[in-house]
Amino acid sequence: MYKGDVTPEQAFEALTGSDDAVLIDVRTEPEWAFVGLPAVDRLLRLSWQQYPTMQVNGQFVDQVRAAGVAETDKVFLLCRSGARSAAAASALAAAGFENAYNVAGGFEGDRDSEGHRGQINGWKRAGLPWVQS
Repeated sequence: MYKGDVTPEQAFEALTGSDDAVLIDVRTEPEWAFVGLPAVDRLLRLSWQQYPTMQVNGQFVDQVRAAGVAETDKVFLLCRSGARSAAAASALAAAGFENAYNVAGGFEGDRDSEGHRGQINGWKRAGLPWVQS
C-alpha cells in the first residue's frame, strides 16, 4: 500500500522544500499537451496507462528507476483526478518505494454537478503553478 493521499498543496510544499521529492505526472501525452502540466522543478512525465489503448504500462516501475528516482525519495503521483495515480503509487510501493504518495484530486479534480472538472479540487483549482503548451 502506498504511503497515503496528500492534497495538491501538500505535494507542492514538499516539492518546493525538499531535494528528495519528485512529482510524477502519470497522465497521457494528449493530456500533457492539451490540458497542461504542473510547473515544478522536479517533474517526470511517465504514463501509467498507454494512450490510446489505456493498457497499464508494464514498464512503469522500471522507467521510474531509470529516471533516477531512489526508493527512499518522496514520490508524489498525479493524474487527472487521482485514480490512475493511486494505482501507480500502489505499484511503486509494492516494488519497494518507501514514500509513494497519491495527489488526491489530481491535476483537474473531480467533476462538479454539471460534469465539469476544475471547479471542486485539484492542482489547477488550488491555484498552483502550471503551464500549457
